[in-house]
Amino acid sequence: MAKSQQTFSKIEKEKKKLKKREEKQKKKEERRANSKKGSGFDNMIAYVDENGHLTDTPPDPSKKKKVKAENIEIGIPKKEHIEEDPIKKGKVAFFNDSKGYGFITEQETQEKYFVHVHGLMQEVREGDKVQFELEMGMKGLNAVRVKKI
Repeated sequence: MAKSQQTFSKIEKEKKKLKKREEKQKKKEERRANSKKGSGFDNMIAYVDENGHLTDTPPDPSKKKKVKAENIEIGIPKKEHIEEDPIKKGKVAFFNDSKGYGFITEQETQEKYFVHVHGLMQEVREGDKVQFELEMGMKGLNAVRVKKI
């Protein structure tokens, strides 16, 4: 006679699987039993009142407001193009002649901009009042076409 092909570990695994299936079935039946008590579409629906708060009661039709579709803005409103003067005025905050670069502080915004000797139209020193234009460089805005005032 041949020996049984089932080992002890196989039998234990089968028992665990069976137990798991039974537990899963019991949980499923419990959920079904609990969900039938007062569940349905009416209990799941939520309303928004006139103040924008979520409630479970329908809103009062007398407080309803008409909104025109044209007045609804989706996204960011378009930026109005304001023509700016490209020539800005400022003061040389720092300039190193040996290295050939420095910084200019703008009068209006007090922002500092990098300036290189190649962007100069005249020689400048620290404290000079200058006019300049901005141009995008490798690391941000740079002052170019710099002239003394």
